[in-house]
Amino acid sequence: MAAYATVDDLVARWRPLSTEEQARAGVLLDDAAVRIDATVATSDPATEQELAARLIVSCDMVKRAMSAGGIGVTSQQETMGPFSTSQQFANPTGDLYLSKSDRKLLGRGRQRAGIVDLTPVSEES
Repeated sequence: MAAYATVDDLVARWRPLSTEEQARAGVLLDDAAVRIDATVATSDPATEQELAARLIVSCDMVKRAMSAGGIGVTSQQETMGPFSTSQQFANPTGDLYLSKSDRKLLGRGRQRAGIVDLTPVSEES
């Protein structure tokens, strides 16, 4: 199983990475490909559009996971008396996950129409 994006793809879409970050990014890109494939199947063979979407989603997943080491606070609340504070962190453990927009880009969660014929098959001799 090969990753859908390379470390160079990630750097082009995000920022320069140190040598240690590049090594981690390579592993995370491989992991992202496995998670994507487990969630959404591709056609056989995969179309150019499917592969492009998977490249974008792979990079987005890895950016989220690697950004977790930073501040990553999505909301903060303070109260002066009696001295209360709280913070909510965005992905504090650095998990790889597919967001709702990632799933939509991959074609997961779209409504589909179909038909099931429930009439019995008659056997005529």
